[in-house]
Amino acid sequence: MKNPLKFIQDVKQEAFKVTWPSRKETLQGTLMVVAMAIVASIFFLLMDQIFKFFLDIILKVGI
Repeated sequence: MKNPLKFIQDVKQEAFKVTWPSRKETLQGTLMVVAMAIVASIFFLLMDQIFKFFLDIILKVGI
């Protein structure tokens, strides 16, 4: 980087090429993330309960 002014001009030109998502796309992406987080949390809750159930059976048999 020999010329900082040229670098700043290039950065500015590249910044104008950026296309930002629309409000609808942002909302849609946000809702998808929230929905997937809820689905993943329910899945892990169910798996935890299933493993706990079988672990309780195994530990009771050992007593």
